[in-house]
Amino acid sequence: MNDGGQRRYGPLGRTLVIIPTYNEAENIKPIVSRVRAAVPEADILVADDNSPDGTGKVADELASADDQVQVLHRKGKEGLGAAYLAGFRWGIEHGYGVLVEMDADGSHQPEELPRLLTALKGADLVLGSRWVPGGRVVNWPKSREMISRGGSTYSRLLLGLQTRDVTGGYRAFRAETLEGIGLDRVASQGYCFQVDLARRAIDAGYHVVEVPITFVDREIGDSKMSRDILVEALWRVTSWGVTSRTNRVLGRKAT
Repeated sequence: MNDGGQRRYGPLGRTLVIIPTYNEAENIKPIVSRVRAAVPEADILVADDNSPDGTGKVADELASADDQVQVLHRKGKEGLGAAYLAGFRWGIEHGYGVLVEMDADGSHQPEELPRLLTALKGADLVLGSRWVPGGRVVNWPKSREMISRGGSTYSRLLLGLQTRDVTGGYRAFRAETLEGIGLDRVASQGYCFQVDLARRAIDAGYHVVEVPITFVDREIGDSKMSRDILVEALWRVTSWGVTSRTNRVLGRKAT
């Protein structure tokens, strides 16, 4: 419940860092190495969407050399949201207490993960935030920063959310939080997937905390951001906002 963190929280349990990949062959080895160094007790699940560049093969080699690395091979490119949902389900089925979202390209710095996990001891969901005091972005063009800030602001205002960074993808969930927000009803992909999970957690009354992070733009490979992803985000967030306001007027429960 969203009680300002006053209720007692149980131990976190085992941590699984989920790293979705599509054409990240050059990035996956260094990011896995950094995660293992930053949080040695955490396990890693690489969820690969059948990358044509051989990312899955590289991930298999990492897994064969390290029992704390697992690989989830998916049939094809189905989007960020579908990859994370598959990873969440895999982690819950295997008894993990904490599920972490992290990009493969190094933009989410593994060295900051211990701070997110520390904050999760008194929360249901921790968001790595670029837009709270202490948070920042590095090497982003102004146009990209404006899109991200604008997307967060639009989503916050339309959905009535207090969190500053609702589109960021560096997050730590308690397993019971994911189970409680209705993953089977999540159909969003791409940019708005993060908005969807945040608003579901907040609407369900979970205690959400933001921790400042430094987001570093990728140096290798291409961004997966596209016009279609932005259009989907605009459409879905607008639809959720209209539905939410209508439900409040009619006294209906949020879905």
